[in-house]
Amino acid sequence: MASTPSQAAPAPRLGWIGLGSMGLAMALNLQRHLLKTSAPSLVFFNRTASRGKALGELGGVAAASVADLIAEADVAFLSLSDDAALTQTLDALLQDAVRNLAGKIVVDTSTVSASCSAAAQARLAARGMRFVAAPVFGASPVAAEGRLLWVVAGPDDAVEKIEPYIVGVMGRGVIRLGEDVTKASMLKTTGNFLTAGMMELVAEAHVLAEKTSLPAPVLESLLEQQYGPLAHSISRRLTSGAYVPTRGSAPWSDLKLALKDVGLGVDAAERAGARLEVGEVVMRHLRKAEEYGEAQGRRLDSAALYGAVRTEAGLEFENWAVRERDGGAASK
Repeated sequence: MASTPSQAAPAPRLGWIGLGSMGLAMALNLQRHLLKTSAPSLVFFNRTASRGKALGELGGVAAASVADLIAEADVAFLSLSDDAALTQTLDALLQDAVRNLAGKIVVDTSTVSASCSAAAQARLAARGMRFVAAPVFGASPVAAEGRLLWVVAGPDDAVEKIEPYIVGVMGRGVIRLGEDVTKASMLKTTGNFLTAGMMELVAEAHVLAEKTSLPAPVLESLLEQQYGPLAHSISRRLTSGAYVPTRGSAPWSDLKLALKDVGLGVDAAERAGARLEVGEVVMRHLRKAEEYGEAQGRRLDSAALYGAVRTEAGLEFENWAVRERDGGAASK
């Protein structure tokens, strides 16, 4: 007698905590996928409830608190700003009143220190939960396109459970780093340093070109054809004026987060007995850009270090693209 095939395991209920520019873009893509596959809708929580409006309109279900979300979800994705935000979220998730946590999975897509990831893993394991460190590479437009590169470390069975929701849904690829969650955090920190270093180099090249009357489009063409997509995309953030977003609009990648991210690399190198001198230069220019943004009362993109490099060379912080876009009202 032929055996009856066993029924497929039911789809896990997914949750999402943190709806900043990156988190919202990823959560929207995930909810669209859940709708297409007739899976249970995404449960979400954000401290500012209005950030979830678009997700709710797409069928996502708002939770009243972190505790309520984890009670509903089998897998909870996090997209938070820093170490402190992760610690506070875990405090809310692991409070004594929250029961039946064993077997649940927490996936952190945030950029945090390796020590913070290790501490999160230990805290969750004490309640029978599994932790996956899964920081992502890409700015918010890349997140909206579902083309982020994921760096994933954690228990194999937990990683296997989330894999169907990454490539083709929220990401273009995955780099697996085994079960040591600190490796994912360190690779993300190292990658952020590389990106910031490239940003500094491209910014300085554009200032050199402007000071020597080399047309910006010519340099941008060289960057595209000789130095690859990363250098070219950074160049476009500068020449298009995206490094100084229009007032009231969100940057591709927030300057304050760049300060945090590059700072993680500089600190990690110091603890390891090394030095990231390029990172130190980047930090100096990011701080100068931050001062400018605060004086102007506007949010800036991480690429705003370009403005700081410009002012050191005697140019205006805002280039021709920003001045033209904003009606010629540039500030020095």
